[in-house]
Amino acid sequence: MHTVVVGTSGTTAQDVIAVARGNARVELSADAVAALAAAREIVDALAAKPEPVYGVSTGFGALASRHISPELRAQLQRNIVRSHAAGMGPRVEREVVRALMFLRLKTVASGHTGVRPGVAQTMADLLNAGITPVVHEYGSLGCSGDLAPLSHCALALMGEGDAEGPDGTVRPAGELLAAHGITPVELREKEGLALLNGTDGMLGMLIMALADLRTLYTSADITAALSLEALLGTDKVLAPELHAIRPHPGQGASADNMLRVLAGSGLTGHHQDDAPRVQDAYSVRCAPQVNGAGRDTLAYAATVADRELAAAVDNPVVLPDGRVESNGNFHGAPVAYVLDFLAIAAADLGSITERRTDRLLDKNRSHGLPPFLADDAGVDSGLMIAQYTQAALVSEMKRLAVPASADSIPSSAMQEDHVSMGWSAARKLRTAVGNLGRIVAVELYAATRAVELRAQQGLTPAPATRAVIEALRAAGVEGPGPDRFLSPDLAAADAFVRAGGLVSAVEPVTGPLA
Repeated sequence: MHTVVVGTSGTTAQDVIAVARGNARVELSADAVAALAAAREIVDALAAKPEPVYGVSTGFGALASRHISPELRAQLQRNIVRSHAAGMGPRVEREVVRALMFLRLKTVASGHTGVRPGVAQTMADLLNAGITPVVHEYGSLGCSGDLAPLSHCALALMGEGDAEGPDGTVRPAGELLAAHGITPVELREKEGLALLNGTDGMLGMLIMALADLRTLYTSADITAALSLEALLGTDKVLAPELHAIRPHPGQGASADNMLRVLAGSGLTGHHQDDAPRVQDAYSVRCAPQVNGAGRDTLAYAATVADRELAAAVDNPVVLPDGRVESNGNFHGAPVAYVLDFLAIAAADLGSITERRTDRLLDKNRSHGLPPFLADDAGVDSGLMIAQYTQAALVSEMKRLAVPASADSIPSSAMQEDHVSMGWSAARKLRTAVGNLGRIVAVELYAATRAVELRAQQGLTPAPATRAVIEALRAAGVEGPGPDRFLSPDLAAADAFVRAGGLVSAVEPVTGPLA
C-alpha cells in the first residue's frame, strides 16, 4: 500500500488524493514528531503561568474574556469539541472526510499548533484503520475553520459520536476505536481548539475538484472536436498562429488538443448546404477560447491550493521564537473565492457544450443530419430528451455559479462578524463538477452518433474519433439505431468520461493531451 509521510512543511495535492481516494497509509516523520513535542513544551509553559493566553487558558470566540482555572481546562477542551459538533443534514462523502482529517493532521504536524505527538498519531491511526467520522452537510461558515465538520472528526478521536468503519457500517466511534486497538485521546490545553480551527474541508474539496476538472476540461476539448467534425466545421480556426496572437495559455492548449483530435478527418471543411458557411457558430468556433479560459482558471485555483497546502492554519499559533499569537489565518476567503470562480467557469463550459449538442440535433442547423439524430424521425424521437436532460443540468449549473463567498452572516455574538462561506462554495462546486461530467457525456453521446451517421453518408472521421467510438461502444454505450431506453446509455457515457476513458481512448492516437 502507498504510504504518505507527513512532515513539517505541508503536503501535496497528490498526497491528499492518495489518502482521500486511494486509502494511502499515513505516517508522521521524525521531524514532525520533534516539532510537535517542541511546540507542546511552549504551550505547557504558558499553561503554567497565571496570565491568560487565548486558547490555552481562556474561553473561545466571544467567551475569550474568561480565564479558565487549571482544573477546568481539560473539560474546556472536551466541551468545545462536543458543543461545536453541531452539524446537520446529509452525511458528507467519505473521501471529503478523509481529506479533511488528513489536512488537519498536516497542520498539526507543522509544529505550530501545540498539539501533543500522541494526538497527532491517533489522527493518523484513524485514517489508517479506515475509520471515517460521520460529518454533516451544514455547520461551517468557512471562518474560524470548518468548525462543525472538524468537530465531528475530533469527537471521534475522543471515542464519541458516530463513525463509519472500513466495512461501510456506521457504529459508535468508541466501539470502532476499541475494535482497532486505538485509545481515545484525552485533550489538554489548546488541543480541542487546534483540532477545529482550519480551512481543511474546503481545501480538500478544492483539491479533488481540481483533479476532476482537469480530466473534464480535456474531455470537453475532445467532445468539442467531435462536434465540430460531425457538423462539418472547419479546423482552420484551430491553427496555432491564430492563438499565438492572443496568448492565453489555456486557449492555446485547448486549440492544440482539438487540432490533434481532428488530424486526418475526412469531415472537416465539408459544406453540404445550398449556402456554404463562411464561419462556424460561436459554440463551435470559440470552443478553445471558452475551454481555455476555464483552464487558466484551474491554473490560478491550483496556485491558491498549493499555498494553502504549505500553510499552517490555526489560532493561536506557536511561532518559532516561542510566541503564541492570535491571528486571522483561518479565514477562508482565499479558498472560497477560487471555489466560486471554478463554479462560474464550469457553468460556462457546460453552457457552450449544451449549445453544440442542440445544434447537432436540429435539422435546420446540423447540415444534413437527421432530426434529433433519430433513426426514423417521427416514429423515433432520437436524442430529443437527452438534450432536455442536458439543458436541465446546465440550468442548475448556472444557479450553482452564484457565488457563496459574496455572502456573510455574522456569528458568535458579532465576534466573528465576517465569514467566508467557503464550505458552502465547496459543496456546490462538488455538485457542479458532477453535473459537468454528465453534460460532457451527453455531448459525447450525441457527437459520436452524429459522426457514425456521417460515416453512413460516406465521410471518414479522424483516427482519434474512431478510437473514441470503439472505446465507447466497448464500454457498453450503443450507437445509432431505433429508440431505446436511453438512461443506461447516458449513465455509461458519464462513467466513461469520469473515469478518464475518453482521454485514454484518444491519447494512443494523438499523443498526450494537455
